[in-house]
Amino acid sequence: MRILVTGGAGFIGSAVCRHLVKNEKNTVFNVDKLTYAGNLDSLRDIESFPNYHFHQLDICDDQTLLKLMRDEKIEVVMHLAAESHVDRSIDGPGAFIETNIVGTFKLLNAALAYWRELSAPEKATFRFHHVSTDEVFGDLPFDSGIFTEETPYAPSSPYSASKAASDHLVRAWHETYGLPVVLSNCSNNYGPFHFPEKLIPLVILNALHEKSLPIYGAGANVRDWLYVEDHARALELIITRGVVGESYNVGGRSEQTNLAVVESICDILDAKRPRENGERYRDLITYVTDRPGHDRRYAIDASKIERELGWVPQETFSTGLESTVDWYLANEWWWRPIREKAYAGERLGSAAT
Repeated sequence: MRILVTGGAGFIGSAVCRHLVKNEKNTVFNVDKLTYAGNLDSLRDIESFPNYHFHQLDICDDQTLLKLMRDEKIEVVMHLAAESHVDRSIDGPGAFIETNIVGTFKLLNAALAYWRELSAPEKATFRFHHVSTDEVFGDLPFDSGIFTEETPYAPSSPYSASKAASDHLVRAWHETYGLPVVLSNCSNNYGPFHFPEKLIPLVILNALHEKSLPIYGAGANVRDWLYVEDHARALELIITRGVVGESYNVGGRSEQTNLAVVESICDILDAKRPRENGERYRDLITYVTDRPGHDRRYAIDASKIERELGWVPQETFSTGLESTVDWYLANEWWWRPIREKAYAGERLGSAAT
């Protein structure tokens, strides 16, 4: 397939690009604006592949996107470009509205114009795959409930509201104009090349630098964790075997409290990179003021994609987390410039309680 991936220099997008180009029959065109979270170093292993091409481009530039689709005879658009950090959306929601809502609108219009020009057989095989998040579904009680594809949307943050809006736009372009779309909503991703302000890499790197390990509130909030390479495999299945107009939940069946995640990282590091003072990494844990609108729990029911497309995660949370820690220990070349240039290691949390 000839696949256009938006946001392919980001965390999930780069994993998708690395996965897709392994199949020499695929040609991948990575479109990324290269904001703070876009990093071409995440694609170093594939940058010289003949079936991989990068274009620095804003998804709001619909005319250039349309020209690229025409020139490269794109067969699938995988839309992953998004502003994605909840804390940043609270501090400055404007960028989330512009990229996640306006950008998706512009991309949909470009894809629709391109699709309308295709021959009948080409129209039948074209796909627009929109990649979204479980956060659009809102909050779950601690002791019951699970997100299915039919769960009503109830976003709590500017980030999740912007993603919910983009989901609705994609569905509307299918229902109104006939654009052949598929959608997916995933749980929290983790793994190699994860931007260091997110919880798991933040804790790993703060621990290695003997800095505090911040946890919101009491650390009781629950998330389902999905290894990013398992997610990339799921997304490939969705574009090749997913049913037009359908959505698919992708989760790791690995619910963990935030505190349990941090403690697990500490225990792995105690074994792999003990502190020089002989103390445990758990001693660095610090509880900070909870953020506004912090959902208690997310949990994904992934039975539809498992049943209909045959996908199952290959990593458990235990094996995936250990692999992630190993990767950060072995790849300082990737994360150190980010920490030193643009990020002080204190993004999570605002004030100690």
